[in-house]
Amino acid sequence: MFRELRRKKQQLSHQEAAAVLDRGTSGVLALSGDDGYPYAVPISYVYSEGRLYFHCAGSGHKLDAVRRNEKASFCVIDQDRVVPEKYTTYFRSVIAFGRIRVLEDEGEKRAAIERLTLKYAPDSSPEHRDAEIQREWMSLCMLEMEIDHLSGKEAIELVRAR
Repeated sequence: MFRELRRKKQQLSHQEAAAVLDRGTSGVLALSGDDGYPYAVPISYVYSEGRLYFHCAGSGHKLDAVRRNEKASFCVIDQDRVVPEKYTTYFRSVIAFGRIRVLEDEGEKRAAIERLTLKYAPDSSPEHRDAEIQREWMSLCMLEMEIDHLSGKEAIELVRAR
């Protein structure tokens, strides 16, 4: 169903790809947009237990696209170092394919936003995080992407350097 990586020597293991998702702070979520056009949007996220979580407004292009078609992909670039003298880049990136849904259950929504706040404000007190969540709760929408396929690749130079 999903294509195999052509350059297998450069393929990241599942553990390495998951580590990229853990480390990353933003990526590009690709959805099926209006009038058949792809819709790719940069977004913050958290990766937890094989799933990706995103927040969004209660209405808009992203939410319309999710409701229209649950299939999505998400790309995170871990490294992109340009090496001009070699006309190349030393890159490492991951792409996840899966199905995305709006979290309607209050408990799931709360757990997801707490994961997100812990990732981006780990030193904030629980009371402060809770106050911020409560302040935005009514307009907050949380999305969950269940990953069906995860693939990662890095430049051959990075593979050789290991």
